[in-house]
Amino acid sequence: MAFFAISDQHPLRLLSATDLALEHERLLEENAQLRQAVSSHALIDQAMGAVVVIGRIAPEEAWRVLRDVSQRTNTKLRVVAEHILRYAQDGVLPEPLRVELNKALERYSICSHPTGSRPDPAEPTEPGAAPTAPSPTRPSSRRP
Repeated sequence: MAFFAISDQHPLRLLSATDLALEHERLLEENAQLRQAVSSHALIDQAMGAVVVIGRIAPEEAWRVLRDVSQRTNTKLRVVAEHILRYAQDGVLPEPLRVELNKALERYSICSHPTGSRPDPAEPTEPGAAPTAPSPTRPSSRRP
């Protein structure tokens, strides 16, 4: 039985069993990479949402914040996103990431707010509104 591959370079190329096995392996690897990319993308999107809430910045700035923290700490973006999501849940963030996150939030919050100052996340945004999560740049004013 003959197998043919169809591609732009070789419209009908006869494949040997070895070629077919290699192509199968290549496709399996590509599939695994695509699955990892989709998973990482979802994680990064969730972290962007957390940064939007924590820093009270626009989603475009949240992407820049994550990218800057990743580049300045030499940490993969996916790993930064994992740490940010853990931080949003339990308030713990490794020191180098916390420092860079604070710096990045300061850089991009100036762009987001025309007055040049970021609103205090511990303050309600509307009368009667509940306070939001504290910013990583300052400790919460609430005491246990």
